[in-house]
Amino acid sequence: MTQEIPYTKGLHRLSEQCWVWLVPDGSWGWSNAGLVTGERESLLVDTLFDLGLTREMLDGLAAITAEHPLSTVVNTHANGDHWFGNELVTGAEIITSAATAAEMPDNGPELLQGVLGQDGPIGRFGRHIMGQFDFESITPTYATRTFTEQLRLDIGGTTVELHCLGPAHTEGDSVVLVPGEGVLYAGDLLFIGGTPISWAGPVTNWIAACDRMLAMDADRIVPGHGPVTDKNGVREVRDYLEWVHTEAVERHRRGMSAEDAMRDISLGRFAELNERGRLAQNILAVYYELDPGMERVDTREVFRRIAELEGFS
Repeated sequence: MTQEIPYTKGLHRLSEQCWVWLVPDGSWGWSNAGLVTGERESLLVDTLFDLGLTREMLDGLAAITAEHPLSTVVNTHANGDHWFGNELVTGAEIITSAATAAEMPDNGPELLQGVLGQDGPIGRFGRHIMGQFDFESITPTYATRTFTEQLRLDIGGTTVELHCLGPAHTEGDSVVLVPGEGVLYAGDLLFIGGTPISWAGPVTNWIAACDRMLAMDADRIVPGHGPVTDKNGVREVRDYLEWVHTEAVERHRRGMSAEDAMRDISLGRFAELNERGRLAQNILAVYYELDPGMERVDTREVFRRIAELEGFS
């Protein structure tokens, strides 16, 4: 990268037309957003996990959006930390992939409230990672326009490309490329400094999505969580996913259950990543790919397994 972007909370300029709103520390729910400007309009890449966080961001963008009003919101995927604030961007067209639009109703605030209300380790872990967010005041606000594989937009003379690369992290992961600026907003196809989690899979498709991002003409890449990176950050995520796939396939071959495999695998050089307990879901994603008839583990049980690996009992 020609100039390092500090990983500090708030607004940072990436290029003439592109900005990023960073929210450290990038762990569960603390996600990034982006802003692309054109002549008398702008596009917002994702809103944040609750209304308070989103209001703070919109206030922080106000000096720019006063001259370039928000006309468009793109939600990169269906996890709430990338769309629960949609209701505050009134009057904007909201665009998602068709797969994301289909997945959003089952990933609303009530799902997370259910986890937070659990007894035992599931609830304790849920409150530890998400207890600081307010999910009660959110009115789910969905896409008004969808696309399938690719969509090109003209934002006041700035070309913006949307590419759906999922399923991977979720069913409909999209990235936002601003080709004339060399900027890529990757959503949760990239976690920098934290552990990727494959809620949907297949993991091999996520690896392929990394290869597609590496082929894009971008040298400033905004992850869904963590600091701004470049293509080396994409390679690091791909390396982790390839390692998980190899380790899980070997244990599946030996007849080991996914739950036993999560306890058996040593993280090695990936042990320093935050949220390392996400390995539990990543192993499941590989097992589902190898055995499509395998019964799916529900979200609360996944959190129990992650909590176990994170030391919550």
